[in-house]
Amino acid sequence: MVIQELKDLTIPKGALIFSADAVSMYTNIETHLAVESIKNLILAHAKMLPNNFPTSLILETLTIVMNNNIFSFADSYWLQLSVTAMGTPVTCSYATISFGHH
Repeated sequence: MVIQELKDLTIPKGALIFSADAVSMYTNIETHLAVESIKNLILAHAKMLPNNFPTSLILETLTIVMNNNIFSFADSYWLQLSVTAMGTPVTCSYATISFGHH
């Protein structure tokens, strides 16, 4: 049981424990905020990336994908106009990085 494990946990003085509720997370992540979070992650770890890492290309591509998500529902096609594009291969990583940043 999580509550018992937390009670038994020894943490350093001054440490904090946080929890977050990720229900409906994808439907609440604005594209510009998520792309900015991913940009910040890339910049924070730039020394670990190759010198020619295509940061601009990745961020531009991510923006295009997340702003132009077309999905089907029944016999019709829809363009998702806001928040996280569902069903794209990048969505899980994108949402997790964005959520973790905030």
